[in-house]
Amino acid sequence: GVHLDGSIKLGWFTFLAKPFLMAMNFVYLYIPNYGLVIILLTVIIKVLFHPLTKKSLDSMKEMQKVQPQIAALREKYKDDKEKMNRELMELYKRYKINPVGGCLPMVLQIPVFIALYNVLGASIELRHAPFMLWIHDLSAPDRLLQIPAVVPFVGGSALGPLPILMGATMLIQQKMTPSTMDPAQAKMMLIMPIVFTYMFLNFPSGLVLYWLVNNVLSIAQQYYIQKTTK
Repeated sequence: GVHLDGSIKLGWFTFLAKPFLMAMNFVYLYIPNYGLVIILLTVIIKVLFHPLTKKSLDSMKEMQKVQPQIAALREKYKDDKEKMNRELMELYKRYKINPVGGCLPMVLQIPVFIALYNVLGASIELRHAPFMLWIHDLSAPDRLLQIPAVVPFVGGSALGPLPILMGATMLIQQKMTPSTMDPAQAKMMLIMPIVFTYMFLNFPSGLVLYWLVNNVLSIAQQYYIQKTTK
């Protein structure tokens, strides 16, 4: 009766995070392994958001097709912004493209990802909860090895397969996603998987597991969409 449940902060999207926590605990009654529960919830969320993801990827693919024409218009009217914007809008109208169509469906998913991220990062249920093999505590970093303290920047950090696999799948996903950036910007973005791998080295392994499974499902989803969409 002293509201101790309020001591666990689940962030801005608590209204989404609490149902996720309740669902996680409910599934645990039937599948008593929080690692498997995380995988199952990630799969369910991915299936529910499949229509939005497909719409986003289709839109990015269409934008990628007209990139040469967009670049030509920007070069042609670089000294007349108003004329350039009018021509770009005409181009989008001609090809029935929504310039924010690739981003909007992804933006709608962000609150869900953040809510689940906060649940997995803060829930006491994962404390000392084993998954399988070397992962005996889903609330602790994947510490199969320890990086020696003398190594610059990452010395003393945990080192395990989960963050490395997460970074690798992020790179694969990045390569598969249609891009409207110029080659120089695309190369700069390749540093993101390295940055995320570094960040995730000391994150709870349950959280890294969620991100890894989400990436693997995204790769399979993008492959399926690209194969079935002309």
